[in-house]
Amino acid sequence: MSARYWIGVASKEHVHIGVAGGFSQLCHGKAQPLKRMAVGDWLIYYSPKERFEESAPCQKFTAIGKVSGDKIYPFEMFPGFVPYRRDVNFLQANDAPIRSLLEQLSFIQNKSRWGYAFRFGHLEIPKSDFEVIATRMLGCIPEDN
Repeated sequence: MSARYWIGVASKEHVHIGVAGGFSQLCHGKAQPLKRMAVGDWLIYYSPKERFEESAPCQKFTAIGKVSGDKIYPFEMFPGFVPYRRDVNFLQANDAPIRSLLEQLSFIQNKSRWGYAFRFGHLEIPKSDFEVIATRMLGCIPEDN
């Protein structure tokens, strides 16, 4: 089975927590988006904002990694909030501003309303779009994609 390519949406602040911990957490901790992915799939994070509870825009792709864990597991972040996570091996990457890539990305059909594509917090993208973003973030396409 060949790899699939995904985008997750989270603030840059939250993405950095996941990168540091080697995990993905999507859609406010729901398990279902994590279940859609498989070991060997690729995940790119798009961050519309710098911080979750603030309005300062980020509008960049902020992390890229390969799904490594086959288990989706709950993790208690604090009493009453137990989101689901899945392990991801993140690569060292540069942020990539979305505006400079809009014309090259086929999953963004309406270029004037490009934010609409991210409304559900998790989406599958074509390999060609993954390669455009990965090249900007890494300087190359990852070898084992």
